[in-house]
Amino acid sequence: MKKISPILISTLLLLPVVALAVEFQNPLTYDTFEELINAIINFIFTIALAIAPLMIIIAAFYFVTAGGDPKKVDTAQKIILYTCIGLVVILMAKGLIVLLKQIFQIRE
Repeated sequence: MKKISPILISTLLLLPVVALAVEFQNPLTYDTFEELINAIINFIFTIALAIAPLMIIIAAFYFVTAGGDPKKVDTAQKIILYTCIGLVVILMAKGLIVLLKQIFQIRE
């Protein structure tokens, strides 16, 4: 039968005491959960608005370099289509939040 080290036992027993002695600071500058969610939504919205034009430029590069290859032209068309759909979804989601706040008369 294996023996358990006394150092391991004492470490496990003293770990809660050490953990309670440490005071954790909030690394975020947000006080409420709603502020945190709004910051995350705004971050995702900003990233999506930055990525959409880049994806359209990539699709344009596919068009220019296709050289008559229908597979590359189809890929470029799909990239543009999916980018536009994604951009519309992101814009509608942001607008939906504002619309729901107005409908339910939520004040910030």
